[in-house]
Amino acid sequence: MQPLIFINLAVRDLSRAVAFYEALGFRRNPQFSDETAACIVVSDVIHVMLLTHAKFMKFSPRPITDAHASAQALFCLSTESRAAVDARVADAVEAGGIADPTPTQEFGFMYWRSYEDLDGHIWEVMWMDPSAVAGDPASP
Repeated sequence: MQPLIFINLAVRDLSRAVAFYEALGFRRNPQFSDETAACIVVSDVIHVMLLTHAKFMKFSPRPITDAHASAQALFCLSTESRAAVDARVADAVEAGGIADPTPTQEFGFMYWRSYEDLDGHIWEVMWMDPSAVAGDPASP
């Protein structure tokens, strides 16, 4: 079995956060969702756990930072094309997010943009030309 990734994010308003991620085309898994948490399925192996602040604090004794004011992590998802990068950012803006909190990057073989979700978490969306990664990553 491939390892699964669960990204746990503290959110102020669970229902608004769920609506935001569903507007990006992701789906909620009701089996792992309740009034304190929602499992958002990004892919077969990537899930985002949206947790109310009270629920998040059960997993970490550290204070929850305001992601609008400080960064703890950046999350990056790949897409199948440059157009899909732009479409994902547009969907995020339409759902209430902020486009391009970090600079757009263009390297010819790689292109990425970012969006900020309702709670200030920054998501990068990138496309890389498959021929650029076809070689052995350990080769110089």
